[in-house]
Amino acid sequence: MITLTSDPVAPLLDRLFAEADAATSPAIRSFTSEERTALTASKTQYLDLYGRLKDLWLPVSRETGELLYMLVRAIGARTVVEFGTSFGISSLYIAAALRDNGGGRLISSEFEPGKIARAQQNLEKTGLADLVEIRAGDAMETLARDLPEAIDLLLLDGAKALYADIFDLVEEKLRKGALILADDAEMCPEYLERIRASKGRYLSLPFAGDIELSIKLS
Repeated sequence: MITLTSDPVAPLLDRLFAEADAATSPAIRSFTSEERTALTASKTQYLDLYGRLKDLWLPVSRETGELLYMLVRAIGARTVVEFGTSFGISSLYIAAALRDNGGGRLISSEFEPGKIARAQQNLEKTGLADLVEIRAGDAMETLARDLPEAIDLLLLDGAKALYADIFDLVEEKLRKGALILADDAEMCPEYLERIRASKGRYLSLPFAGDIELSIKLS
């Protein structure tokens, strides 16, 4: 049995994507486009921004979720770190892959309590909760400690302005051959400049329009 394409994971993902497509966030209308751009780029106001947008789903696309599943399976990953749980769609894809790999551990980080509760419910509904630890709070604190010694894959999908900073926290734990997937990577030029300039240590390329996919070479 393939966990991703079987009940209860597959039908739940269908329902979650339908719900995400229909969802709105009243707060989004309170921002001008200029304000939202400025807040998204801020390293000091991200908690306020995403707290005000707590009803906004911000999920990975179905294609990105399937890519995550394939990557975790392909490298036989056992340990994954995720920056940005939201309602847990990406966590479901990763946890399903870990289950199909024979087990493992996903460490995820989310500061919005309502999103953590919903993500946990989704994981419990699918029987994948035992594979996932959601750390509540600011990822700059929750991912700064108690990380495994060898991380196979890092997903960057939280506050875009922090991609480079989160990468700094996790980098020394990334094993040789580890993958880094940054969603909407063009929104963090600082991260892109750094990862692309690290030739010989990382190989990195844009993928599927809005993803930066990188591998640690040494």
